[in-house]
Amino acid sequence: MRKKFIAGIVLGIVALTLLFAVISQPSGNTAVNSRNKGEVGIIYIEGIIANGQPGGTSLVAQMASEDIAAALREAARDPMLKAVVIRLNSPGGTAAAAQEISAEVERLRASGKKVVASMGDTAASGAYWIAAGTDRIVANPGTMTGSIGVIMERYDLQGLYGKIGVDTETFKSGPYKDMGSSSRSSTPEEQAIFQSMIDDIYNQFVEFVAQGRHKDISEVRALADGRVYTGRQAIELGLVDQLGDFHDAVLLAGSLAGISGEPAVVNLGPKSIFRELFGVTGANAFWQSTRSFLPYLGEAGRSYQLQ
Repeated sequence: MRKKFIAGIVLGIVALTLLFAVISQPSGNTAVNSRNKGEVGIIYIEGIIANGQPGGTSLVAQMASEDIAAALREAARDPMLKAVVIRLNSPGGTAAAAQEISAEVERLRASGKKVVASMGDTAASGAYWIAAGTDRIVANPGTMTGSIGVIMERYDLQGLYGKIGVDTETFKSGPYKDMGSSSRSSTPEEQAIFQSMIDDIYNQFVEFVAQGRHKDISEVRALADGRVYTGRQAIELGLVDQLGDFHDAVLLAGSLAGISGEPAVVNLGPKSIFRELFGVTGANAFWQSTRSFLPYLGEAGRSYQLQ
């Protein structure tokens, strides 16, 4: 009985995957029209941005940088694609993942494609890092963006260990091998090392934004205190180029690429049947439980709700 139940679940997942693959294909007319005048590819980045195995089926809203990079490389190779819109709905993620995606965006632009960032509800921190490397940024007036900054957290569980009677004994090859241990407090020397890491990643972030937005580093640093901005505030500060929705971003991408009229669009992914079924539910709770002792870019553990 148990084997039949498991087999039923597997078959159900396969059926849903096939159904999603069918309904995700562009219509025949769209494909024919796009061949005539060029296409705009759409790449979605939703949820937490982190390194991970391509094609993952995690139930949490986490985007693997390898998946995004593969979609960007696909866009660079496709001669019919004239431009790409990166649709961002993410509170951020890890620095390395944002850098890997940004490197592929740079290669895509070098191939002659135009790249436009379209911001949804949130495009903050690591998501803004990615957007800063595109040709143009389009945000809704109510988009939450910015959050240019870096944070690292560690748990100090000495009090809890004492209550439940847990003792730890550490053997290490060097004085800093157990940096960040939850069983003791950090030493002043370790705190200085951690802070130097945060400062270095922060400087990389600021330098990249300054380069991408054609601003002085001092001007960006004045805005980069970790706070978030609305889309309307961001355009006044020069962090985005245009207010508008996703459709406006597609039209802008087509215009930059020299496509006359409304361009045909092609969904480049990345796709995950679990992401499509469950969306971003539970993402914040998951990130709060895994982000400890990992440098990440800003707002990944926070959520915003307009009343």
